[in-house]
Amino acid sequence: MLPLLHTTPNGLYCPPGDFYVDPWRPVERAVVTHGHGDHARRGCGHYLSAEGGEAILRVRLGADISLQTLPYGEVIRIGDTSVSLHPAGHLLGSSQVRVEHRGEVWVASGDYKTTADRTCVPFEPMRCHTFITESTFGLPIYRWRPQEEIFAEINAWWRANQERGWTSVLLCYALGKAQRVLAGVDPGIGPILLHGTIPPLNAAYAAGGIELPRAEYATLELAKATRGRALLLAPPSAIASPWLKKFEPASLAMASGWMAIRGARRRRAMDRGFVLSDHADWPGLQEAIRATGAERVGVTHGYIAPMVRWLTEQGLEAFAVETRYEGEVEDAAPSV
Repeated sequence: MLPLLHTTPNGLYCPPGDFYVDPWRPVERAVVTHGHGDHARRGCGHYLSAEGGEAILRVRLGADISLQTLPYGEVIRIGDTSVSLHPAGHLLGSSQVRVEHRGEVWVASGDYKTTADRTCVPFEPMRCHTFITESTFGLPIYRWRPQEEIFAEINAWWRANQERGWTSVLLCYALGKAQRVLAGVDPGIGPILLHGTIPPLNAAYAAGGIELPRAEYATLELAKATRGRALLLAPPSAIASPWLKKFEPASLAMASGWMAIRGARRRRAMDRGFVLSDHADWPGLQEAIRATGAERVGVTHGYIAPMVRWLTEQGLEAFAVETRYEGEVEDAAPSV
């Protein structure tokens, strides 16, 4: 008998429900955990997601997609399964997918973090028999400091740059990370400017009831008017673009969990690296897995083999779940 969820050429498939979770290719029925492009693919016949992420999915996939949304915790029948969506704490509208069939419960986590922030509903552990966990930062070296400390460092860097007349350019993924940064920095320090990929997603957050401080699209006129004072948020893809030159002189930094490794910052020629991730760190992954009470744990997306080995040593039945994506993926529509 096939597992309740298993990988196919189209992605993670549920046979008794005849649906896919975060499919890799266009399929007829997709249950989508969140709006990042490695989870939400264009071209599916019908989408199901948590209601908090509706505006994001319509921005990323098209306003006219066939989309059904559910409040967190509401159960619906799909084929011969009961399906519900539960908070993942990754970004606005992100969810874990709970699937029950004949008394057997599986939970596919999507991406998640266990640290709460005000831009999304906090992660909710779900009891299950089998848990499919991400492992983006699934090594013991990844341990996050309190986010309040990180935001204090970003604010101090911004102020220091102002004192020498430099614009502060902070690279961060346009969906999720940019909004979390906006919610965490001190807007009283100075003007905040945005790369063009970010405002439509801020509007989606506003539609989801999340208030963010005033920030404006970074026009050439604003670049000149705010030079040496502004905080500019832009996706990592902007690092090699001529567009950034109009904000010089500038200090370049990045907010990402990968900044925990100094070599990552050097390779990108950063002045600063702020360790701020929307994924769980090593302790967070262990905490989340334990809280499920699962006897079987599938590991996907990231450091799969080390996590499978570790969980097996802890007495769990752990196995790899194939993915087409490793680690965090660049956040630039249509595919991050």
